[in-house]
Amino acid sequence: MNFELMWESVPLLLGGLPDTFRLMGASLGAGIVLAVGVALLRLSSFRPVSAAAYGYVYVFRGTPLLVQIFLIYYGSGQFRPFFEDIGLWIVFKDPMWCAIIALTLNTTAYTSEIIRGGIQSVAWGEIEAARAFGMSRLLLFRRLIFPVAIRQALPAYGNEVILMVKSTSLASTITIMEVTGIAKNLIAVNFTPIEIFIVAGTIYLTINFAMTRAIKWLEFKLSPHLRDAPTVSAVPDITTMART
Repeated sequence: MNFELMWESVPLLLGGLPDTFRLMGASLGAGIVLAVGVALLRLSSFRPVSAAAYGYVYVFRGTPLLVQIFLIYYGSGQFRPFFEDIGLWIVFKDPMWCAIIALTLNTTAYTSEIIRGGIQSVAWGEIEAARAFGMSRLLLFRRLIFPVAIRQALPAYGNEVILMVKSTSLASTITIMEVTGIAKNLIAVNFTPIEIFIVAGTIYLTINFAMTRAIKWLEFKLSPHLRDAPTVSAVPDITTMART
């Protein structure tokens, strides 16, 4: 194990963090906004709209993210005249934008199902009580349904955030020099895959540790009943049980 090479590769791999954070931030930010809309469409009583949203979710959850990236990056070239006519070729010729679009569409599909489950978990009694106070449908959604749904969905969404952090590594397949892209270049030069990938994996592990702490803190802040509840161990005291 070449520890000296591992130490020297740290600053080089950290140089890919700006692109990693750009991919992660843009896709998660746009994805959560789009996911709310898709979740509401999935819950629509108008069948064609609900079916279209279901089809979108089914396709993007049922196909590999790598295939989606390739289709958007390489496949968009087949429609270059069309994209040039509408002024979008400047977007689809850029690998960074293609990766962001693919990651956003993918996380939107998964996150929309998480939010849909959170909305459906809101107790019907709470909704009836809010209606009894004369809340409009928009006010009811804004003040009750959406905040409760977000709190319910937050633990599952934390898993999606972790998956998206790791999924940014797939952008290296379309020439983006984020952490994994730089790692592959270093391996091609030094022929030391184990050392380089250990360092790269440690970087991803550190990012995910920070993200899980942030999600846990947010969950704590959005759940006052958890802050005020006494700490009770769910595991019985074996020594006490033995004495009794």
